[in-house]
Amino acid sequence: MPFGRKDQLAGYWWETSMRQVEVSRTIVFDAPRRARSFFEALIGDNLDISRPANVEIIFARRIRRGTPGTFRTAIDRPAIGPDAGGVVLNVFYKHSRIKQYLKDGRAMRIETVINGPRDLRCNARLPNLAELQDKARAINRRILDVERAGQGTILASPAFERIARPSVTTDGRRTPALRFGDPRVMALAVALCATMLAAAGITNKSLRALMTGLLAAPYTPGQMTYDLRRLRLVGLIRRMEHANRCVLTPDGVKMAVFYTKLHNRLLRPLLAADQPQAPPGLRQALRVIDQHVDDYIRRARLGHRPVDSAHLRGLQPLG
Repeated sequence: MPFGRKDQLAGYWWETSMRQVEVSRTIVFDAPRRARSFFEALIGDNLDISRPANVEIIFARRIRRGTPGTFRTAIDRPAIGPDAGGVVLNVFYKHSRIKQYLKDGRAMRIETVINGPRDLRCNARLPNLAELQDKARAINRRILDVERAGQGTILASPAFERIARPSVTTDGRRTPALRFGDPRVMALAVALCATMLAAAGITNKSLRALMTGLLAAPYTPGQMTYDLRRLRLVGLIRRMEHANRCVLTPDGVKMAVFYTKLHNRLLRPLLAADQPQAPPGLRQALRVIDQHVDDYIRRARLGHRPVDSAHLRGLQPLG
């Protein structure tokens, strides 16, 4: 109930405060025909986006052991509207959340809903609305940056050759190769993916702890120093100013995600395609391929078959 003049003279005042603020961003696709499949693949690639290490980057807030709230990713479906058949990604932080979904089948919408302005260290009085909106827009931008890191992982041929083959830098130093499929290189790619969003950067100690667990074998500080040198020489990491830490370059992000995705999503399933747990359609397709290969070998007379002794007797010795 508003206070009257008499109440104000008595020292009673009221001010408008913000209970909930929603700031959205809509990105319209140029070719929306494949928008739904793209968006659902994007969601599948970012199911772990609510982990504390990721939330720390998106909300630009330090996450400590005692930070209240549950860090989780929730996949829901809209209850009403034309997008009821799609999915909604929800990222939670304290009293606030980010909602991301496909709108009208042709645009990706990101909505940051602030239910507690103090979650972003902003006061709830209405004069602070502009500051809160700026912080929410920055959150919308950062979640796109995080998701973009997992997309666009196609390595152009020159970049792939520079990384996967030995090379020489402009100042004449030889750069060892980071060959795809090498167990140590693959473990290094997985470790870089795990530290991609680390706000504090990459250190020898933090990366070596991950490598030791991934290789399940001793991994010495000298090996870590050598691998960091390899990464730096090919331009996959760069040293942070005034700190003994490194961060990934754009090529480093692409290499780490590309190597990891290609191995985990393509090579590993295909190498296990003849196992009982593989889809029946895939096993049947492999049997068809085997039959065609056997036919080509048989027609080329390269297969192992009994040799006719009469045919051998008809052969004339050379010379």
